[in-house]
Amino acid sequence: MESKAGAQISQKAFIQSAVILLVLMIAAGILTRVIPAGSYQRYQVEGRSLIDPASYQVIERPDYPIWRWFSAPVEVLWGEDSLIIITIIVFIVLVSGAFAVLEKSGILTALLGKIVKRFRSRRYVLLLVIALFFMLLGGFFGLLEEIIPLVPLLIALSYSLGWDALVGLGMSILATNIGFSAAITNPFTIGVAQRLAGLPLFSGALLRLPVFLVFYAALAWFLLSYARRIDRDPASSLLYKEDQEKGTRKPLFDLADTDSRSGIGKAALVFGFFVLLILAVLLTGPFVPTIADYTLPLVGVLFFAGGLVSGFVSGCPGRLIGRALKEGILGLAPGIPLILMAASTKHIVSNGKVIDTLLYQGSHLLEGASPLSAVLIIFLLALVVEFFVASAGAKAVLMMPILLPLADLVGVTRQLTVSAYCFGDGFTNLAYPTNAILLICIGLASISYGKWIRFTAKLWLMVFPLVVFFLWIGSLIHFGPF
Repeated sequence: MESKAGAQISQKAFIQSAVILLVLMIAAGILTRVIPAGSYQRYQVEGRSLIDPASYQVIERPDYPIWRWFSAPVEVLWGEDSLIIITIIVFIVLVSGAFAVLEKSGILTALLGKIVKRFRSRRYVLLLVIALFFMLLGGFFGLLEEIIPLVPLLIALSYSLGWDALVGLGMSILATNIGFSAAITNPFTIGVAQRLAGLPLFSGALLRLPVFLVFYAALAWFLLSYARRIDRDPASSLLYKEDQEKGTRKPLFDLADTDSRSGIGKAALVFGFFVLLILAVLLTGPFVPTIADYTLPLVGVLFFAGGLVSGFVSGCPGRLIGRALKEGILGLAPGIPLILMAASTKHIVSNGKVIDTLLYQGSHLLEGASPLSAVLIIFLLALVVEFFVASAGAKAVLMMPILLPLADLVGVTRQLTVSAYCFGDGFTNLAYPTNAILLICIGLASISYGKWIRFTAKLWLMVFPLVVFFLWIGSLIHFGPF
């Protein structure tokens, strides 16, 4: 039977993710019953809602019935984050349809065939270059969810080079996330946090550059070790059994049968043009306000248009393109309820009025702490809040007004406070099951959450001691300017 076009979220991966998210939704609901409700006063500055750190007060527990814990995945569609959630869903639908057209028309096979033919003898170099490229996108431009359209391409490339989907995820979205976290000029974490702290924009690069390089070295060692292990023994792949069952232990596409239709070359050039437009949007978006707010939908529309137009240019029949669109969209449709469930944890604790209480109680830990202890507590607080609030900018606006005055009192520089926040905000993006980006990407690869954690555990065991080391160095040198 002919396989379906596009990325397909497996039933097993969907059920495992859904069960985990359901448990987390219930846990979030329980928090609303056992933690006192509280609230900070908000005020507006330049269109941003900021917190008065001295205004916390315990409030009456809101009437939030248990049944609403389970209706939260629907309620988020008209909640405060509804626009972001709907944008992500539409983005995923557009991208999945376009990717399926690229696959069905033979364009993707042709592009991968050329790459594999050129770099087959230098696969490890290609792996390191691709990982560095994606790290730079995250570290300098703060890209993360915008990379999702390229994830299926990198998974396909990884299989074609003899590895597995985990390597494909590692050199694409995982590399982007490591760069996003160990950032140099990430406008969505460093930029927002530094503005709130009154620091010169993107200052502190003298320490951030070596931090970025060290984390790249850690990621490179991690990916190379795993890829070489597969080369020595294909059965050592964590996905070996699943790939054998699905027949994807061989290259995902039969590159020997690359379509020779003359239209494929023209179609590849057309798609390449759209890729250049996408890169232009990605690179300028963070720094051009009129583009920044529309980067994600723009990338989705351009990718969809590129896939559709190049599909027709390739000579692929319209009926086949229509079927590919249908298969691609339906293949990722199970990811939509997972996205809604992931957003529900924040919705539940917000309606239960306990987020501010968690932050207030955590801030008390800073009182009387040494500078090093205080900066580690700030890092841990960011880790906790990240579980409920995935947005980097929203989390900075929530946390920084409270943490900065307390950090000043215990002798932690504002620059180091920003760094601790950025580390805590970033590295867990691809570790917490409440992050929609992670769920989408492992869904694209048909990987369970447990398998993903098993794969990345060794990397996280390297990352967090490095974070502590760099925060210790920052406290020793009074990382500033202030």
